[in-house]
Amino acid sequence: MTDLLPRVFETERLRFERIHPETLPARDLYPHVREESGIADATRFMTWEPHAHPKETMEYIQHTAEANDAADAGNYALYPKAGEDGAGEFAGNAGIGTDWDQRSAELGVWLPKPFWGRGYSGERADAFVELAFARLDLDVVAVTVVDENDRSISAIEKYVDRWGGSHDGYFRHLRPHGDDPASLHRYTITRADYDAADVDVALDVVEA
Repeated sequence: MTDLLPRVFETERLRFERIHPETLPARDLYPHVREESGIADATRFMTWEPHAHPKETMEYIQHTAEANDAADAGNYALYPKAGEDGAGEFAGNAGIGTDWDQRSAELGVWLPKPFWGRGYSGERADAFVELAFARLDLDVVAVTVVDENDRSISAIEKYVDRWGGSHDGYFRHLRPHGDDPASLHRYTITRADYDAADVDVALDVVEA
């Protein structure tokens, strides 16, 4: 999302770097996304599966960079900052997808298991909510989650409640998920929610 979202920004505990072949080579990402890495725990409820070979990782990075450049999405690699356990290590992927006609954004994230339970998902969400409304001038931020994904539902409800958002509904068999249909929950935060919320977001743009 060239010139619309920052290339690099930081929150209180995390550094976000926009995904691009020059900043995240496939050879560096592949060890984190192949099945042997244990990534299956993180992708169980995702729309993708562990990568079978480095070429698949290279194609993913190229596709992601193209979406970023076309202003259709902002996808970032996450790195814990100094003072955090695993500082400087790759700690997952966070994204914001846009529908400009609907003036909306949808959030997504995946974290390797060693980084679960730290509140990183909420910290990431707060940053993207701020960017969606203050920088992209959108009207609504949405997030969907598979019904059985209790851990993510708990994290989502915490930050949606913090922003005064709402649970829009439960949608049965809304999309394919592997060999079976998935039922999803949908949550939204509107601009009115954002304007009324008293949330202090620590967000520092390092490279615009």
